[in-house]
Amino acid sequence: MSKTIAVIPGDGIGPEIMKATLRVLDALDCGLSYDFVDAGMVALEKHGDLLPKATLDAIAQHKVALKGPLTTPIGGGFTSINVTLRRHFDLYANVRPAISFPGTKARFENIDIITVRENTEGAYLSEGQTLSEDGEVATSMVRNTRKGSTRIVKYAFEMARKKGRKKVTAVHKANIMKTSSGLFLNVAREIAKEYPDIEFNEMIVDNTCMQLVMKPEQFDVIVTTNLFGDILSDLCAGLVGGLGLAPGDNIGEGAAIFEAVHGSAPDIAGKGIANPCALLLAAADMLDHLGMADKGNKIRTAIRDTLTNDRDAVTPDLGGKGNTDSFGDAIVKRVKAA
Repeated sequence: MSKTIAVIPGDGIGPEIMKATLRVLDALDCGLSYDFVDAGMVALEKHGDLLPKATLDAIAQHKVALKGPLTTPIGGGFTSINVTLRRHFDLYANVRPAISFPGTKARFENIDIITVRENTEGAYLSEGQTLSEDGEVATSMVRNTRKGSTRIVKYAFEMARKKGRKKVTAVHKANIMKTSSGLFLNVAREIAKEYPDIEFNEMIVDNTCMQLVMKPEQFDVIVTTNLFGDILSDLCAGLVGGLGLAPGDNIGEGAAIFEAVHGSAPDIAGKGIANPCALLLAAADMLDHLGMADKGNKIRTAIRDTLTNDRDAVTPDLGGKGNTDSFGDAIVKRVKAA
């Protein structure tokens, strides 16, 4: 196949890990062409805008983007670029796989959990935020809709069925937040009845956190609202060794953006030691999305084999002696041989 994707190299270590990732994609002979566009601090310096119209147009045109980490300036009234992208393209599903890899110093083995987070409403709407004149009372509104709850739960069940997953756990706080979280839970219960082939479980969010740390193997697919999903997906990343192994997929009806979840790490930018795994795993998810799951699995297998058998090539954060280029070289070599 021949397909053009929008590529946003990003800020800080973004260009370094993007270069390594594109080398791996090229080695797989995916038939991909790249339309390079800017966002973040790089875009602000070059174009005077954190998110130029040309970037939005490219994503709209190609419908798929691979994105490095972006920096949103603190203060000055700047809105999160990631939140802006999600709202602009209505990327309602944030899919965060957490998979164990060898040699990562993680506390657990054999973790394979996917968090499906509602990405466009809930606490992140930032509606009704007020602070009383005396600075004593802060108010913010949480708004969930039946439409938003329905489409995220349906997405989780459809994905579970497609990937051969056995169980979906809806995470909520309906015992306290009886309206906003209660609506989500009621919708989840209704939709679960449409998927009798998949086990359905419901769990209060605080108990979920405890259970994830004590007995993570009980979880398969987690579906939840925006704020809880943000927290739980990072917790799951911690179970498998941190954000250096955490891809994020933002999926909507008309577009999809695949990214490394971690930040731009300006402290190590330019040193050539950044770990490219999160972006590589995001690229693997992108290939799944594009109907090239076999090539996506080749990336995951190559990462696993490199972490197991080529420790000298691995970046220091994973206990190796290598750098971004050596890690990329080792993975390129393996996908070519596969």
